[in-house]
Amino acid sequence: MVAAESAQVEEFLNETIVLLDQTINPDGRDRHTNWANTYRGNPLIADKNDIEHNEGWPRGRTNHYWFDLNRDLLLGVNPESTGRLKWYHEWYPNVVTDFHEMGTSSTYFFEPKNQSASLNPITPAENRNVLNKVFAEQYAADLDKIGSLYFTDEVYDSTYPGYGSTYMDLQGSLALLFEQASSRGHLQETPTGEIGFPFTIRNQFVSSMATLKAAVKNKDLLYEYQNDFFKKSLQKAGSSKVKGYVFGDNYDKNRNKSFIDVLLKHQIEVYPLNEVMRVKGKTYKAGQSFVVPTYQKQYYMVQSLFETYSKYRDSVYYDTSAWSMVNFYNMRGNELGKVPGTGQKLTWETNKVDVESVSEASYAYVIPYDDYYAPAFLYQLLDRGIVVKTSTKTFSMDIGGESIDFRRGTLMVPVAEQQEDLLDELNQVINELSSEFSIQAYAVNSGWTSKGNGLGSRSLLAVNRPNVMMVVEGTVRSYEAGEVWHLFENRMKMPLVKVPERLFYRTELDRYNVIIMVSGTYKELNKREKERLKNWVANGNTLITTAKASSWAVKQKLVNEKLVKRKDSLSDDMRMDYGDSRGSIGKQNIGGAIFAVDLDLTHPIGFGYTDRFLPVYKNNRVWLAPSKNRFSTVAKYTSDPHIDGYITPENLELMRQSASIIVSQVGKGRVVLFADNPNFRSAWYGTNKLLMNAVLFGDQIKVPK
Repeated sequence: MVAAESAQVEEFLNETIVLLDQTINPDGRDRHTNWANTYRGNPLIADKNDIEHNEGWPRGRTNHYWFDLNRDLLLGVNPESTGRLKWYHEWYPNVVTDFHEMGTSSTYFFEPKNQSASLNPITPAENRNVLNKVFAEQYAADLDKIGSLYFTDEVYDSTYPGYGSTYMDLQGSLALLFEQASSRGHLQETPTGEIGFPFTIRNQFVSSMATLKAAVKNKDLLYEYQNDFFKKSLQKAGSSKVKGYVFGDNYDKNRNKSFIDVLLKHQIEVYPLNEVMRVKGKTYKAGQSFVVPTYQKQYYMVQSLFETYSKYRDSVYYDTSAWSMVNFYNMRGNELGKVPGTGQKLTWETNKVDVESVSEASYAYVIPYDDYYAPAFLYQLLDRGIVVKTSTKTFSMDIGGESIDFRRGTLMVPVAEQQEDLLDELNQVINELSSEFSIQAYAVNSGWTSKGNGLGSRSLLAVNRPNVMMVVEGTVRSYEAGEVWHLFENRMKMPLVKVPERLFYRTELDRYNVIIMVSGTYKELNKREKERLKNWVANGNTLITTAKASSWAVKQKLVNEKLVKRKDSLSDDMRMDYGDSRGSIGKQNIGGAIFAVDLDLTHPIGFGYTDRFLPVYKNNRVWLAPSKNRFSTVAKYTSDPHIDGYITPENLELMRQSASIIVSQVGKGRVVLFADNPNFRSAWYGTNKLLMNAVLFGDQIKVPK
């Protein structure tokens, strides 16, 4: 556009500031480009069955860790999204366009989208009914001129506020989605003829220029809307009975920090609590609890991150139906009718966790396991060859004139049991890791406990270093595999061997003591390989399955467990109109909702948790029947499990009967079955530790009979 010389372009440059979003997905782009160019035919091959149009796993949509960046703006997990958020809040553009591709057999989509499924959507109705309308009229007019086929108000919705085309709607902008049928390469056949890569650019270019046209024509309307947007948000905040939210975990400072980091990314004001508060039976301590007032510019974002919903106008979702991030982080929180006394507003510089240096211990070092990064601390100790034990019971010790309670999972590093060559640097290592992971460690010079059995008790078990493998490629869901990979490398600083499903047959399984299998059909594993896997478990190892992989493990009889089955009943409802099929079938899917489970805190999987009530995320229909063994069901959905998001009454009833986590004994080993995905989009900080506990403590689990 800069090089163009037309009068219209000159007008655009004079009347607008055009910003090109600096966020790019180089890894995915390279994967797709290399694939399409590698297999390009000469002449071009349009046949949809050609290898050019069937890109290999994990395909080009995702970034390095196989994340869909179009779901990440609200979560702010990836650096690409963090940079984009920073840019956005520096500029607050009036209009944001988000250009995408969709399936080859479609045409072209521009907004309006389907109405939000929420009965009370946060985005003002004016956004869709006024602003969106005048832009849509321009798109229709310009696309009509070139005879382009298009559709609107279908398939896509604005329910989830974390898209590139919805997040900005909560900032006074008009965010607009475009979807172009893709050639998935250079040239591909469609039901109505062939579509080439140059053609796919045409509509996007025309829509881009139309956006500038509409923006210039309606600049006064856009100015007025954005100005009123923030004024009205403050008015709504002022009239709301909810004046703020208090939250915080009394034991996990790093999880507190991580949640506050997300709030700061969204320019939300947050303050440390200055006084002890008790709200609806929950105690919030000064220094470990925080307050977010609702009366602030980002009121709509505060609503999005803290409020939950139970009533909806629709039952079919393009993506998730729940995003209350206070639940993502398993963060205790309450609404407030009055803002209490607080300290200074937190910033990136002041939101930190401080630890004190640890003196040299003559007897042992004790490290609480309550913190989010405690598994990383543990692994780094084990990787250095340091002997570490974990306590299966609670105990108390007098340290520095203070009585300190230590809960299950607490790590103990006995000085006398270390190799002699490690003793000289032991204190230095403890201090380095304590500082790196911001976890306070304690030096003790006696094994005496004021409560409990002493540090020499049999209740303290030696932890072994895990060697972990995960199956990837083939039929494995790349998103879920990427979430595990990201958790291991970025947060837990642990290596993870990723073995392609097609090469499982030749993999020496005895090199590993833990194998992770996320959702997938695993059709590439034949009967022999499944038997080999079962024998590997029986020899004393740990298999961890999540979501649909758990259903697969049950069906393949790797474990002696069962699934809860839906009971079919004949009624008049069995006959339905053909046109209602999408809604009727679609509503049975769980696009993504939040539920409560009861977690066994005495079980090694539950180490580091302090409350049996735990929010989990579910976006599948895997229903594990509680194990016949009374001690195997580690977590079970509560009798009233719904917290946030849409679920049908039928699915809710199935959930009430089912388990969330089961540890099933197989010979000398065990299979840890997760009905849900504890790592959803790497934003589910509240359940990450469940997976890490299965990895680190799995070999210590002996299911009682």
